[in-house]
Amino acid sequence: MENNREDDLDVLRKIKKNPSSSQRELAKELNFSLGKLNYCLKSLKNKGFIKINNFRKNPNKLNYAYVLTPKGIAEKTKLTIAFMKRKMNEYDELKREIDSDEKK
Repeated sequence: MENNREDDLDVLRKIKKNPSSSQRELAKELNFSLGKLNYCLKSLKNKGFIKINNFRKNPNKLNYAYVLTPKGIAEKTKLTIAFMKRKMNEYDELKREIDSDEKK
């Protein structure tokens, strides 16, 4: 479950940065297989976090644009805050461990 949330955050961040990235580009940047990325995109779409628009008039029918919805922007913010809290807790725990080791 935790990994899915981090995967969602990673995908949402990449889409926000470059909405016209191809699935292959996104998969490569995220170090995901195309299948995993496709699964993540469908899940995010089903949750209402992204819209997937295809360029029908474009001769290359494989081009899509991924757009974060207002719900998706809110989720990205929520996931970012949760991620930062986790990292801060990990830092605090490591610091306590190091301080404890130095006192021995």
